[in-house]
Amino acid sequence: MVAGHLRERDGHYHIVLSYTDKNGKRHTPSKTTGLPIKRNKKRANEMLQKAIREKEEELRLELLAQHTEAEGIYETMTFTGFLSDWLAMMKGSVEITTFSAYQMAIKKKIIPYFDEHYPGLLLQKVTPKHIQDYYTYEMEVNHLSANTVIHRHANIRKALQYAFRIGAIPNNPADKIERPKKGTFQAGFYTQKELDHLFEEVKGNILELGVILAAFYGLRRSEAVGLRWSAIDFETKRFTINHIVSQTMVEGKVELICKNRPKTKSSCRTLPIIPQFEEFLLNLREKQKLNRKICGKCYCQDYLDYVYVNDMGELVSPGYLTQAFPTFLKKHGMRPIRFHDLRHSNASMLHANGVAMKEIQQWLGHSDIGTTSNIYTHLDHDSNVSSALAISSHFPT
Repeated sequence: MVAGHLRERDGHYHIVLSYTDKNGKRHTPSKTTGLPIKRNKKRANEMLQKAIREKEEELRLELLAQHTEAEGIYETMTFTGFLSDWLAMMKGSVEITTFSAYQMAIKKKIIPYFDEHYPGLLLQKVTPKHIQDYYTYEMEVNHLSANTVIHRHANIRKALQYAFRIGAIPNNPADKIERPKKGTFQAGFYTQKELDHLFEEVKGNILELGVILAAFYGLRRSEAVGLRWSAIDFETKRFTINHIVSQTMVEGKVELICKNRPKTKSSCRTLPIIPQFEEFLLNLREKQKLNRKICGKCYCQDYLDYVYVNDMGELVSPGYLTQAFPTFLKKHGMRPIRFHDLRHSNASMLHANGVAMKEIQQWLGHSDIGTTSNIYTHLDHDSNVSSALAISSHFPT
């Protein structure tokens, strides 16, 4: 679509157009009508409308030519072949963690399905039914959750949108399907009694720091592993969450990603150091100094500023927390939950001690209180129960 208006300059009317070309670039060219402003507005408007029509026709012909050319290039390309090419193109344009997620979904799940069920399916022959059938298969045969399928849909739609933009297909078939309804997430959590038991059992274990940071301070695993000594201020008794360590799989190889950018702006937060945690940290720091002295050159020098390292100075990986935590619970006869559920347990503990939902949001680093409310619906229910009990004496009898 081409837009335009008249502009007065140097005593004459000028035509200014506004449009986007075939490559997505915005243009706002301007040219004079040669008409003086006085008594020429109607004629200038006629020239403006003509210029708009001519530019629209020019852009239409360019798009048609581009589509015709693309049809020749892509008419023999298979859908899965295109997905592989798109995936390779995305590697250099998104963060490695995002690319890893794309790769896991497309290379390991989506492409194998279409190669098996629709071998040789051409990119230009993909229909909404092909995509809808894939979603149905994943949910009914592989029993994937609706939320996982929605993520797969986002991958497919993004790839096909690129194909549409470059003229390889006339429209995006992924725009015409019905996405499954997103499921409601129910957070798991430990009670205060279960947390007390866990804190006692985990003492001295390599998991202890992770459990404390997740269950008492509500940190994500990437934030717990990313905690650095330089972010801890023993004078003001506080520490800052400003660095994360995530783990991803790229081309079959596990990689640790260390960066000074938490999940969201709100995730960057400062929390107080209570006396018990200060004592724990000071003892840990002394232990690490001793380990460096004992191990000498064998001690890893790559993570000296990181708090969460083992006796050899090697960083404890986020994946280790995820995998080792359930094993630890099973060994000690405790109810199975995920490591991330310790963060949910922290929210429950805060709420049980009278902390308002808004303050819980800030403590956990959620950017939107709606996220906090949606995840911790059981907290809202507890509030409703308390409200009901408060007025129960007024119930008619």
